[in-house]
Amino acid sequence: MSIQAVLEICLESIDRAVAAERGGAHRIELCSDLSCGGITPSAGLIEAARHHLRLPVHVLIRPRAGDFRYSGHEFDVMERDIRMAKNMGMDGIVLGILDENARVDVFRTRKLVDLARPLPVTFHRAFDLCQDMDSGLEAVVQTGAARILTSAGHVRVADGIKTIAHLVRAAGDRIVVMPGGGVNVDNLQLILQQTCAREIHASLGLPVTATNHAALSGLNSGTSPDSSSEFEARIRKIRGTLDALSFESTEPARHRLPTPTPTEN
Repeated sequence: MSIQAVLEICLESIDRAVAAERGGAHRIELCSDLSCGGITPSAGLIEAARHHLRLPVHVLIRPRAGDFRYSGHEFDVMERDIRMAKNMGMDGIVLGILDENARVDVFRTRKLVDLARPLPVTFHRAFDLCQDMDSGLEAVVQTGAARILTSAGHVRVADGIKTIAHLVRAAGDRIVVMPGGGVNVDNLQLILQQTCAREIHASLGLPVTATNHAALSGLNSGTSPDSSSEFEARIRKIRGTLDALSFESTEPARHRLPTPTPTEN
């Protein structure tokens, strides 16, 4: 049975979210302030997304920019934001917590994963700061998270293809490994075919650079000031490339999303 890889688009505005749905995205990661790597979006933005979108929406839970080591008070904010996101009808949670040694904080992450249930949790690109990615993978599996978003510690995911392919194999059917970081229509096919990943994450904004990849000041590229129609056109183009690819299904059905029919203008 052939399946299509899931296209997740990360964005920070309701106009772009609507444009992404029209363009054929399968899922949205919703956040604010992508220029710093993203923080938790406002309640108003979450509510608007739920009102206007039929797509699954996963919301970023990150109380501030900077590193991923959080105080007790910041952890309390994260718990409150997860409860809010659940109450407002979100479909998934995106988060990441590291300890003082830049390792996955299994205990506190598991607490948030349990709190988020039944919503799936994505451990975001804080994972890329782990020195030992094999150990990091096993740690995230222990938390009960559903997927890991990673560029394998590189500025661009295309530079970490071999490591991501290894992580996909090591993960098996225990957790989804989703490449993200500098994904575009030109490198999409290479990334998917070389890694055998079945989900892909893109922001389709500013080119990813070493500057905006700086380890503790944000891990996603920002967005460029183009119009919603231009953004939609980029989504349609990358979705068209995705539609041209076919994969033999080896992952469990619980990791799949239905393929939506893009809404016409």
